[in-house]
Amino acid sequence: MRRILKLALFWAMTGVLHAAGPGDEVIVIYNTRVPESKSVAEHYAERRQVPADQIFGFALSTNEDMSRAEYHDKLAKPLADELDKKKLWHIGSEILHGTNGAKDKVTWKVQRSKIRYAVLCYGVPIRIQPDPSIKEEEVAATMVAELRKNGAAVDSELALLPRIEQNYPLIGPVRNAFLSLTNAALFQPTNGLLMVTRLDGPTAEIARGLVDKAMEAESNGLCGVTYFDTRNLDTNSPYYMGDEWIRGAGKICEYYGGYDTIMDTNATTFPADATMSQIAFYCGWYDQDASGPFAQPKVEFMPGAFAYHLHSFSAATIRSTTRQWVGPLLAKGATATMGCVDEPYISGPPDVSIFAARWIVLGFTYGEAAYACQETLSWQTIVVGDPLYRPFGKPLLKMIQEQQETHSKSLEWSYLRLVNIGLLGGKRPAEMAAFLQSQPVTKESAVLSEKLGDLYYAMGKPASAIEAYEICVKNTPSRLQRVRVRQYLANVLSEQNKTKEAVDDLKALVQEVPDYPGKEKVEKRIQDLSAKLGEKPANANP
Repeated sequence: MRRILKLALFWAMTGVLHAAGPGDEVIVIYNTRVPESKSVAEHYAERRQVPADQIFGFALSTNEDMSRAEYHDKLAKPLADELDKKKLWHIGSEILHGTNGAKDKVTWKVQRSKIRYAVLCYGVPIRIQPDPSIKEEEVAATMVAELRKNGAAVDSELALLPRIEQNYPLIGPVRNAFLSLTNAALFQPTNGLLMVTRLDGPTAEIARGLVDKAMEAESNGLCGVTYFDTRNLDTNSPYYMGDEWIRGAGKICEYYGGYDTIMDTNATTFPADATMSQIAFYCGWYDQDASGPFAQPKVEFMPGAFAYHLHSFSAATIRSTTRQWVGPLLAKGATATMGCVDEPYISGPPDVSIFAARWIVLGFTYGEAAYACQETLSWQTIVVGDPLYRPFGKPLLKMIQEQQETHSKSLEWSYLRLVNIGLLGGKRPAEMAAFLQSQPVTKESAVLSEKLGDLYYAMGKPASAIEAYEICVKNTPSRLQRVRVRQYLANVLSEQNKTKEAVDDLKALVQEVPDYPGKEKVEKRIQDLSAKLGEKPANANP
């Protein structure tokens, strides 16, 4: 057991050990023409203790799009001026000495800054429309035709606000110098980056709740199960890297986070009847609109959940609860997500494996991790969520100690991660089963009794697995966890030739969760098992 704790501490200590960053590093921006926008800004500022003089309102378009002129004249330039006026940063000139006979150059950059993050609130436009009057022919000549456009996500363009006096090119993407960096201290306006995220979504209420759920997860840990959905593409496919990003993120959640991790390798996306219970982290691709489990009336997102679907137009609108992905994911309960407002092409979307590594392993804030995983800026990505959100700021053992002292319900999830880390570290299922049996919380926990059933099954102890699964369904599991465990239980009972008990179990599933999308499959299985018993189907003629 001591070795397990040491291993858990090793994984946990790889993260940053302090809590969410201070609110005085944040500026908050709202649209004065959208009344709800200000209320979202004020709520965030209160929760994160952002100073009142760091909240800015600008009269912007009430649509999701704004022109390039409006972006510059109504948002970017006035904001930069206000930051300088309030001494939140200072832009000054510097001489860049030429080498190899080149002349010296004068550049203007942020020399001092008190801030690192900007939060755009509900109602601020998401997209800058293309402007045909912008030529930049020399720049365009160096790019492939697909990239010769000057439309961009507002967030991605505003991230380069520290370079507003440098006249960087507007046609095509700008290389993100912060891609894959592991030193979070470098993510600074003095180095040319303002980390911009937004609190947004289909409604102001949804936007307002994002910080609340983030702070809940910081207190309790990011609880739940992680799900990844690859397309199983051939290595010769030009889109193969999308699968690699998703696989990489899954491995990080499993091996470094200690999460129960489901990796779907079918070419299609998760079906509607997938038992995606208690989602902590989801990543998949490539449907245009929210589909499968995410199109159902209820999705089991845990507080603090990150959810991302890779699609070129996943954030073409974020005001809809059914179209594209960003809006629906937020409407169904996700706390943080990312998406593209226009076609980014394959190198343009975020690399979620880099995001997961920085967020989970290195303990970056959400904003830091989001800007470490983007290859380009002044391009098409928006980042939705609280930039200060840091659920992996505490070592796992410290989190467990606090949860034990407060008798937190979240302790069950921390124990689950501890068990998974032990198994990955070489501990046998029998040792981890003994650990769970020794914890009083296991007897009352649907999460841990399910895990105990899995361990017993792996040990070749079906009777013990059956007992553990039966305890699980009595311990108030979530709706979809109940479906999953009932199906596991039916499998083991059937294997043990306890066909009647398996039928009773599946009948209980249908009765307990009558709206389960896979109900017809369950009923068909009940008929098949009943036939083995010589029973007629319930709907059979006499």
